[in-house]
Amino acid sequence: MLSRYNMFILYLVLAVLMMVTAQQYKPTWDSLDSRPLPPWYDEAKLGIFIHWGVFSVPSFGSEWFWWNWQGLHNQEYVDFMKKNYPPDFTYPDFAPMFKAEFFNPQEWAEIFQASGAKYIVLTSKHHEGFTNWPSHYSWNWNAMDIGPHRDLVGELAGAIRQNTSIRFGLYHSLFEWFNPLYISDKKNKFKTNEYVEKICLPELYEIINNYKPDVLWSDGDWEPSSSYWNSTGFLAWLYNDSPVKNTVVTNDRWGSDALCKHGGYYTCQDRYNPGKVINHKWENCMTIDKKSWGYRRNSQLSDYLTTHEIISTLAETVSCGGNLLINVGPTADGRILPVFEERLRELGDWMRVNGEAIYGTKPWRAQNDTLSPYVWYTSTKGAVYAIVLTWPKSGNVTIAAPRVSPNTSVQMLGYPTPLKWTVTNNHTAIILPVITPDSLPCKYAWVLKLQNIA
Repeated sequence: MLSRYNMFILYLVLAVLMMVTAQQYKPTWDSLDSRPLPPWYDEAKLGIFIHWGVFSVPSFGSEWFWWNWQGLHNQEYVDFMKKNYPPDFTYPDFAPMFKAEFFNPQEWAEIFQASGAKYIVLTSKHHEGFTNWPSHYSWNWNAMDIGPHRDLVGELAGAIRQNTSIRFGLYHSLFEWFNPLYISDKKNKFKTNEYVEKICLPELYEIINNYKPDVLWSDGDWEPSSSYWNSTGFLAWLYNDSPVKNTVVTNDRWGSDALCKHGGYYTCQDRYNPGKVINHKWENCMTIDKKSWGYRRNSQLSDYLTTHEIISTLAETVSCGGNLLINVGPTADGRILPVFEERLRELGDWMRVNGEAIYGTKPWRAQNDTLSPYVWYTSTKGAVYAIVLTWPKSGNVTIAAPRVSPNTSVQMLGYPTPLKWTVTNNHTAIILPVITPDSLPCKYAWVLKLQNIA
């Protein structure tokens, strides 16, 4: 039999659970914005973005190929098509070439797991309107009806969940450049919403119910306001009644009035990095290929961020309270290029040594050291972490922010021996070990764990 105390605890737990499940959000921004962000997201810190679609076939310029070619009539794109394709070739003619014949979702899952990422976000549909799942609302313009003849979303979701500890997420573009229903609504100054009712919202319900993503990354929202998209109505369902209501996180791209103001975490703009702590959770979504989110056949090695640049961006982002979402663009045949794979695996090597300075951390009172700007700080309850992006020529890391005491200890993550330090003019000089490069715990940046400091 349960004791009275145990019965009391049981009733207390049940009461709390009932309060949580009874929380109902209204379809207003004030109510929706009051929803706490599920804790897993802030603790994760690192995610992988994957831009993949029909645009991966021409793989020229960027994933905005169709719009640049036939929306803006950009001469570079017009000339590319004239030179390489027949005069009557249309953008939908690229779809049968999107075959994904080398796509192995288990291989992708292993690469993403090796990177140290805690969540991924796959494009379910970009602005071209092609869906990477067999949507009932995109007839003959989806990956099952044409091209791969596969449920790309479902296959990757299954591989991620069966083989990794990573959370699965989906990107979805609200609008489509050339959808006749959207064009008609736009001509009506968005006083009609036939596109939203017949395409956009049904797709959103479909991917949530079928694939149950823990991240819903909305985009393509910026022309009309959130009232046209019925964003608040959809999000109220997502938070109250959907199968992922307790775990899902969303961003802020839900209408021209929502960016950097409403929704879950803020993205504000691509490659957003405020460089300081702000009073709302945010994400820096950025690309390894500096010129495109989608795969480009004409890219040069210099177009790709180095591993050191990626780790530096991660340190700067996390120190200011953000998450980093790193993008790769697979090929039309379903491969992740060796340059992307190398960057992700090297990032994972670094994270295996230094992950305690990233995962689950909080911003410290200082983000960047004023004396040594190549040092960024994160913190936990028991320690402050100084991420040193450049090995100083002097062999000493001199920092101004921490206030040490005789009880202060300094450890380089991955190195067994505590480090010595001295204080001069209120500046702390940490003496780095004199070791050969192959004895260093990692190649690119080094983390000093400081304990008992102020």
